[in-house]
Amino acid sequence: MSSVSIAAPERVGIDLGERSYSIVIGPGLIADAASYAELPAAATALVVTNTTVAPLYAQAVCGALAERFRSVRVLELPDGEAHKNWETLNLIFDALLGHGADRKTVLFALGGGVVGDMAGFAAACYMRGVPFVQVPTTLLAQVDSSVGGKTAINHPLGKNMVGAFYQPQLVLCDLDTLQTLPQREIAAGLAEIIKYGPIADMAFLDWIEANIDALVARDAPALAHAVRRSCEIKAAVVGQDEREAGLRAILNFGHTFGHAIESGLGYGEWLHGEAVGCGMVMAAHLSEKLGGVDAAFVRRLTALIERAGLPVRAPDLGAERYLSLMRVDKKSEAGEIRFVVIDRPGSAVMRPAPDALVREVLAECCA
Repeated sequence: MSSVSIAAPERVGIDLGERSYSIVIGPGLIADAASYAELPAAATALVVTNTTVAPLYAQAVCGALAERFRSVRVLELPDGEAHKNWETLNLIFDALLGHGADRKTVLFALGGGVVGDMAGFAAACYMRGVPFVQVPTTLLAQVDSSVGGKTAINHPLGKNMVGAFYQPQLVLCDLDTLQTLPQREIAAGLAEIIKYGPIADMAFLDWIEANIDALVARDAPALAHAVRRSCEIKAAVVGQDEREAGLRAILNFGHTFGHAIESGLGYGEWLHGEAVGCGMVMAAHLSEKLGGVDAAFVRRLTALIERAGLPVRAPDLGAERYLSLMRVDKKSEAGEIRFVVIDRPGSAVMRPAPDALVREVLAECCA
């Protein structure tokens, strides 16, 4: 794995009191995975990965960790959103129990968002909590899912409905891993990067528009800046609202529609980032109807999402099916669907919308 030519690793901190930790961003971090003072002292480590990522990076991670841990084992899970369930989660518990893991055993989540969510959830549950470290290898995981302590599995009736808030000890974003991703995964990650502009930082949205072609082409300095700025925004939000009592919900812009797409089509049919990208188009249409943005902003955001290589037309599941799926979204209250919408460019809020208005959005946005 050759290192991209960018500056030395950078750190973004998440301030959560005794649960504070760093996100380290840079090339070649996997080779130095055992060198961080934040790593807990323990005799054993379990690297949780999947069948796609393991052949690429498991050996390097294990080699690095062997300098610090007496015993390092690897668990390969099946790859894909379709396996983010109880059955796969139990494979982690089986491995922990089978290897005699104790309360100090450290779990390393090596992979994308599915691996990170499941390893984190297992760490939260095993012996009522053991330490874990995120080593995200996808763009989406580096800019979103590995940061902030949300861990979960899917349920047939809803995405990420069973889980826990549980913070890692450290997040290592090795930018070299982005060079081995399929292009579809790069596009999926760009959806979560684009998200941060409309909800928090219009200057960042301007930068993304100016650099979208470089990002699609995996230009190393462009990716480094995008990952760092995304993590900075998310860290600031999570630091103010760790358990999503209010502000943190804005990070779900596009996700209510997107989760309905994922659940309705079947997990794994669309990548999470693809569904979020399309969901942002739908949420922008809803924002316009609620008076937060104008039609020109909707066109601008839609064009950027399309340039990233993401779908901008939603699958036609039927309005009633969409509404029923969105009513089991975590942001719903008493059966009322609540959406993250843009109240002005660079600022988002969460509010309910009448079913009739949502049906109008679906009629406009579905293929």
